Amino acid sequence: MEFCVEDSTDVRVLLEDHRIVFSCKNGDGVELYNEIEFYAKVNSKDSQDKRSGRSITCFVRKWKEKVAWPRLTKEDIKPVWLSVDYDNWRDWEGDEEVELAQVEHYAELLQKVNTKKPPPAMDDLDDDSDSADATSN
Repeated sequence: MEFCVEDSTDVRVLLEDHRIVFSCKNGDGVELYNEIEFYAKVNSKDSQDKRSGRSITCFVRKWKEKVAWPRLTKEDIKPVWLSVDYDNWRDWEGDEEVELAQVEHYAELLQKVNTKKPPPAMDDLDDDSDSADATSN
């Protein structure tokens, strides 16, 4: 989740198991405050935040990682300022099939590499080609 606040100061991020509280001042000194109650429990110990000049990004890990949420917030009503970042969107449906296909493809590649064939014959190579190049120059 990303809070886009340019030139932020006094940034505070409080991440708990069921909510996140974010506050800061923007470049004009205006105080901003957001509190989001999550749809379900998150792993607050394994989550973190990172600040850049233009935004504060919070990496929040769900408690049950393989369970899709229908929304971010506990309430069914989405705040008007909240939007989906489709650049970081991850669709949970079909992930297992994709991962299984990748494993099968990798196994096939390993099978091809591990199949040993006899080495190529080297008897058709002769040293005369070097001496022929030297005489033609």
